[in-house]
Amino acid sequence: MNRKKKLNKVLNQKLKKANAKNQPSNKPRYISKAERAVAAGREAEAGTV
Repeated sequence: MNRKKKLNKVLNQKLKKANAKNQPSNKPRYISKAERAVAAGREAEAGTV
């Protein structure tokens, strides 16, 4: 019983990870501080022109 339980646990963990990778992420893409500064500079430049 114990061996079956361990095998099932490992297989279920692998399945769970595989399914999680297939799901789309709801998190927004990370934008670095430097990229944010560049974007803000462009917006300020476009706003004044």
